[in-house]
Amino acid sequence: MTDDLQPRGPFRYGDRVQLTGPKGRMHTITLREGGELHTHHGVLRHEVLVGQPDGSVATNSGGHEYLALRPLLRDFVMSMPRGAAIVYPKDAAQILAAADIFPGATVVEAGVGSGALSLWLLRAIGDHGRLVSFERRAEFAEVAEANVATFTGGTPANWSVIVGDLVESLPDAVEPGTVDRVVLDMLAPWECIDAVADALAPGGVVLCYVATATQLSRVAEYLRGTGLFTDPDASETMIRGWHVEGLAVRPDHRMVAHTGFLITARRLAPGAIPPDVRKRALKKPSYDDADVEIWTPGAVGDREITDKNLRKRVREAQRAARSSLSVPDGHDDDSA
Repeated sequence: MTDDLQPRGPFRYGDRVQLTGPKGRMHTITLREGGELHTHHGVLRHEVLVGQPDGSVATNSGGHEYLALRPLLRDFVMSMPRGAAIVYPKDAAQILAAADIFPGATVVEAGVGSGALSLWLLRAIGDHGRLVSFERRAEFAEVAEANVATFTGGTPANWSVIVGDLVESLPDAVEPGTVDRVVLDMLAPWECIDAVADALAPGGVVLCYVATATQLSRVAEYLRGTGLFTDPDASETMIRGWHVEGLAVRPDHRMVAHTGFLITARRLAPGAIPPDVRKRALKKPSYDDADVEIWTPGAVGDREITDKNLRKRVREAQRAARSSLSVPDGHDDDSA
């Protein structure tokens, strides 16, 4: 994140501000000289927020009050323009923990999608880390780059986005055995495991984020079959909120349940064979050719976004990025 957009101190022109108004309605604006937020409740001038501390309350021309806060990263990723589906904050938090993303780490990510996970990874590796993101679709990469620029105030110097296939491009992007962590968010991550094994340093972590049980099974068996990784560990994360008001304490009626599985494994040293692998090699595999057919990407299925809709998302993301990088005069009525 650039020095000009540190998430603290009084509001300044160029800051993104999340306004919560009547009935919990939220608006996310970028403060501009002469800017105004227009709603059917009245007009709120941006200048009344400039110089005020985070967490202030401002009143518009209609007498309605708005709570002003800088949006958290989780707020931003849930409202930013999307090309592909995003990694939700609950899964992003688990990815950072399960993959042990640390400051200064060299991390490879594929695919970049809309840039949500990239933002979390960039924050975790810090200024001295390096993030290399791969994305097969140029339009998705454009959305991701614009979203990251919007939130951070520019393109981080330690982040590179490569449009292309990871298997083909990874050997040219990193030296063998120099990558600390690899995060794969794609339909068929097993297709990339061999290339990932070459790039990872011994002890490095590969983490795959997959949506279905068939994908989970396929990637687990592929990792085992290579003989290059520890036995994989799989999990999913569910979050249930609670309503707490006085003695009225109960679970929320809705919860964020299954969004995806996480499966992790660590790179073994060259030639190393863990004791449990020797025993398992004597057993008959628990799957056959019919199971492999079910595991194919076509059978697993994939959600497609139309070209027209994707072009719209690209324009929205780039417009938001331009807005955060410059501070023009004018009105503002964007909301999220």
